[in-house]
Amino acid sequence: MKKVDYSTKAKKDLKCYRSKPHELAELFKVLKMLAREQKLPAIYHPHQLQGEYEGCMECHVKSDFLLIWIDEDLSTIRVLRVGSHSELFR
Repeated sequence: MKKVDYSTKAKKDLKCYRSKPHELAELFKVLKMLAREQKLPAIYHPHQLQGEYEGCMECHVKSDFLLIWIDEDLSTIRVLRVGSHSELFR
C-alpha cells in the first residue's frame, strides 16, 4: 500500500472543504483506491495533465471537484491540489 502525502497547497485546499463532508468522503475513497494501487473506475475520468501540471494526473471526484496528484515514487502518492476547475486553473 502506498503512502499518501499532501503538498502545502493541498492542505490549504482541504481546509476549504471541511464544511463539505460528502465531497471529502468521496475524495478519501479515491485516495484509498490510489494507495492500494487499484485502477480508478472510468466514472472518475482519470487522465494525465499538460501545461503547468505536466506529468501529473487528475480525476473528477465529483463533476466539479478535482484531485491532482503525482506518483512520486513506488511507495508515495503526492496530492498536489484539490478543488474546482475555477480554483485550480485560474
